[in-house]
Amino acid sequence: MRREAVVAENLKKRYVTKKRRGILRGEKEVVEALKGISFKIYSGEVVGLLGPNGAGKTTTVKIIATLLIPDGGDAWVYGYHVVREANTVRKHLGVLLSVEKGFYGKLTGRENLEYFGLLYGLKREELKKRIDYLMKLLELDKLGAVDRLFEEYSLGMKARLGLARALLRDPPLLLLDEPTLGLDPPSARKIRELVKDLAHKEGKAILYTTHNMFEAEIVCDRIILINKGRIVAEGTPEQLKSLIPAIRTINMVVKGSDNIDTILKSLSINSYKVERTNGLYHIKINTLKPEELLGELLKKLMSNGYETISLKIEEPTLEDVFIYFAEKGG
Repeated sequence: MRREAVVAENLKKRYVTKKRRGILRGEKEVVEALKGISFKIYSGEVVGLLGPNGAGKTTTVKIIATLLIPDGGDAWVYGYHVVREANTVRKHLGVLLSVEKGFYGKLTGRENLEYFGLLYGLKREELKKRIDYLMKLLELDKLGAVDRLFEEYSLGMKARLGLARALLRDPPLLLLDEPTLGLDPPSARKIRELVKDLAHKEGKAILYTTHNMFEAEIVCDRIILINKGRIVAEGTPEQLKSLIPAIRTINMVVKGSDNIDTILKSLSINSYKVERTNGLYHIKINTLKPEELLGELLKKLMSNGYETISLKIEEPTLEDVFIYFAEKGG
C-alpha cells in the first residue's frame, strides 16, 4: 500500500494588494490565489503541478513547505500538520524554490553545504560523507565545482547545488519549483533523470512544478493542472490527453502553385495554417477525422499539380491539454 506523503484539503489563500492608477496605488484589491484545492501525493511518485502564470502553483508549494500559512483548509506532510507541527514537517522535506537564491557567493559549493548542514543539525562527520556523496551524485565533482566559489558557478551548477541542499537531510519529500528553468539541455536532462530515480528507486515523493510540457510528460507520473486557483484536471499524462476533444493535426509539406487556400476552402477546411518557405507549403490542419479528410485532400492536391513531400498525423500533446484548460478558465 502506498504511503500518503502530502494530503491537502480545501486549501485557500488570498493576498491583499492595491490597484495601480498611473504611478500611484489606490483602492485595495483581494486576489484569491487558491480557491479551495485538495490533492494527495504518495511516496515513490513524481507529481507535476502545472498551470499558467499566476495559477497558484508557487503558493501551493510554499504552503506545503510551511513558508506560507493558508487562509483556509488544511495540509499534512506524512501525517504532520503544516501549520500546527511546522518544525516537524520541515524535517521531512527538502525544498528548491530558486536555483540562484539563498547561497553565499563568497563561499565554495562545499562550504555552502557545510553551512546549511550544520544549521540542519547534522553532525560534522555525517555531513562530510553526505556532501561527498551528493557532489558525486550530481556530478559537481566532475564539473570542478566542489571547491569553486558559488559566485563563479554557471546556472547549471547552481541548479545542481540547489538540489544537493534539498537532499542534505535525505528527506522523504522534495518540493521542486521549476528546477530546470533556464538550464542548458545536458544540465536539464541530468536533473530530470535524477528526479525520476529519487522517486522510483529511492521511494521519495516529489512535487514538481514546470512550464515545460515536454519535461512534465517524461518526468511526472501524475499531473495536477491548476488554473485561477482551482484544480481543473488531474491524472496521468495519457489520462489528461483523453479529456480534451479528440482533435488531431495533419502536418503536410507540399510543392506546387499558389492556390493552396482555395483548395483547402473548397473541401470546407477552416481550421488550418499555411506557411511558405523555400517554395514549399507547410500545412497544419486540425480535424476530428483526419483519415476521412486525407483521401479527398490528396486527390485534390494531385489534380492541381501538387507534389506531397511529407505527411504526418499527430495526436494531442500535453501542451494541447495545458492550452485547452488554460483557455477554458478555472
